[in-house]
Amino acid sequence: MIELRQLRQFIAVAEEMSFHRAAERLHMAQPPLTAAIRKIEQELGVPLLERGNRITRITEAGQVFLIEARRTLAQFERTLGNTRRAARGLTESLRLTFVDSTVNALLPGILRQFRLEHPLAEFHLQEATTAEQLIALRDDRADIGMVVLPVAPQEGLQIQPFLSDRMVLALPDHHPLAAQRQVTLRDLADEPWLLFPAHYGPGMHAAILQACAVAGFSPRIVQEARQMQTIGGLVAGGVGIALMPALFAVLKSPGVVFRELSGVGSPVPYTLALAWQTPSPLTDAFCRIAAEQAAAYRREVIDNQRVGEII
Repeated sequence: MIELRQLRQFIAVAEEMSFHRAAERLHMAQPPLTAAIRKIEQELGVPLLERGNRITRITEAGQVFLIEARRTLAQFERTLGNTRRAARGLTESLRLTFVDSTVNALLPGILRQFRLEHPLAEFHLQEATTAEQLIALRDDRADIGMVVLPVAPQEGLQIQPFLSDRMVLALPDHHPLAAQRQVTLRDLADEPWLLFPAHYGPGMHAAILQACAVAGFSPRIVQEARQMQTIGGLVAGGVGIALMPALFAVLKSPGVVFRELSGVGSPVPYTLALAWQTPSPLTDAFCRIAAEQAAAYRREVIDNQRVGEII
């Protein structure tokens, strides 16, 4: 019988790709760790690692075992947490992940309304990129995520769009184009660009590059940054220009002006969606409240075309 302790040991070895580093991480000697992994392989009847003097790769069976081991441990930790919450009279919990662009204009209203309707629910919040969220959902380390479309088809996950918005141009406030109310993508062909790394949001990254291609150029990316606030700070510092969600424009970052895009290649859509694996009363409630708050945002900002007052 394989024990939880052995699952933790295998995960450490697989992540470190080294028995020595894994043993240090687990605060144990290397020989018993090596013996523990060998015992798992004997129990399963398949090799999980290819190794000689060192680990060279995780086998296909080992990859499957790693995924399932993480899921098992995540579920076990959740079971413990739910049991402890039940002992305190708290019977509901929701693990929410979200992209950082929602923090300024959308997420606060959703959380306030959710807490009003579910005052006993315990929240676990984590900011994460779209790619990180999809992995967390599949590994049962999150219950529901707020992701950016498009994403590749995700087996086992439900994905429901709830807000259709667009990207706007972020410029340093002293930039010559800041004097214009609208800017075309073609106007940006010779500008230094700031963009998030492709692996954090492949779909949105590709959409931006495609919009530039339609406008007749490939952006000259001078700096990559993960978070929108970081990109906004770099724009304010004059490092370059960027396309950012209109949601983010609500923040009114010092030193940054936001302008609408026009002409060939625009608009560049920005669509938020909810993603989950296992439905529950809490995920259903969260989806409903998110849709209601998105509709309110549309009435206030998008449909009334009051964005000019913000950007």
